[in-house]
Amino acid sequence: MLQPKVLLFFFYFLKFAGFLRNKITFILHLTKYHPSQARANLKAADELPGRIGFLGLGIMGSPMAQNLIKAGCDVTVWNRTKSKCDALINLGAKYKPSPEEVAASCDVTFAMLADPESAIDVACGKHGAAIDGSTSKLINEHIKATGALFLEAPVSGSKKPAEDGQLIFLTAGDKSLYDTVSPFLDIMGKSRFYLGEVGNGAAMKLVVNMIMGSMMASFSEGLLLSEKVGLDPNVLVEVVSQGAISAPMYSLKGPSMVKSLYPTAFPLKHQQKDLRLALELAESVSQSTPIAAAANELYKVAKSHGLNDEDFSAVIEVLKAKSKE
Repeated sequence: MLQPKVLLFFFYFLKFAGFLRNKITFILHLTKYHPSQARANLKAADELPGRIGFLGLGIMGSPMAQNLIKAGCDVTVWNRTKSKCDALINLGAKYKPSPEEVAASCDVTFAMLADPESAIDVACGKHGAAIDGSTSKLINEHIKATGALFLEAPVSGSKKPAEDGQLIFLTAGDKSLYDTVSPFLDIMGKSRFYLGEVGNGAAMKLVVNMIMGSMMASFSEGLLLSEKVGLDPNVLVEVVSQGAISAPMYSLKGPSMVKSLYPTAFPLKHQQKDLRLALELAESVSQSTPIAAAANELYKVAKSHGLNDEDFSAVIEVLKAKSKE
């Protein structure tokens, strides 16, 4: 059985000294499970704790918590905006008014937080997209100083994969905690990787999102160019989706982008944040990233146009505006 009072962060897996006493940590390994198989494994191994907490119920956290509830977990939730807890409460979740109370009342607590500030607030016991490696290391040092151990686990995937239990977990930290919590990751995701030392999970997430942001900017240029020269951009989406450069993102986002619709799965403000952090990471090791830097400028302009909360595919609107100048 899992030791009581463990707090697990999807951007950070950690344990608060004030109310979490047993030392546990985390690690990564590539494994693929279907969620139903993961649930069966949990029950067979008798590893399902009685009480699970979940902090942060945004675009990603809410469906992830729902999957835990559907797997039979007794879930207690918290979010800064309480109304976001209501749907989960209706599914059977309990509610506590602070992260401290959730963690104190649960055997295992998961947190899904969008930025370094929120992660630090929660890690320090205050009411608080990818996090940078320096923040991971800062929180790791803080947690270790209290006598506890730490695990980070950024996710690759957006709203739909979170709903479908198809996320990819990029973990770093202690191997024993990774082994302990992996059945829960298998409920919420399709793959999990162990990347070694704390900071590596955050770094991998930033590299992945740097590539994704650059791909979306280039894809946007292609859609607009095809239309300008008299081609059907819908056909371009089909051609790209069937060729060597096919990626699920193109077939998923392309049809909506052609219609100028941008239903939010990954907010544009988070994409720009991740590009900024990736560029800082590259600068720290003297790696040239001119394509990502150019893409970052487009997303910055998109934010100035009020597109912060739109899906990151809305970056195409900046290019449309430029073509009219």
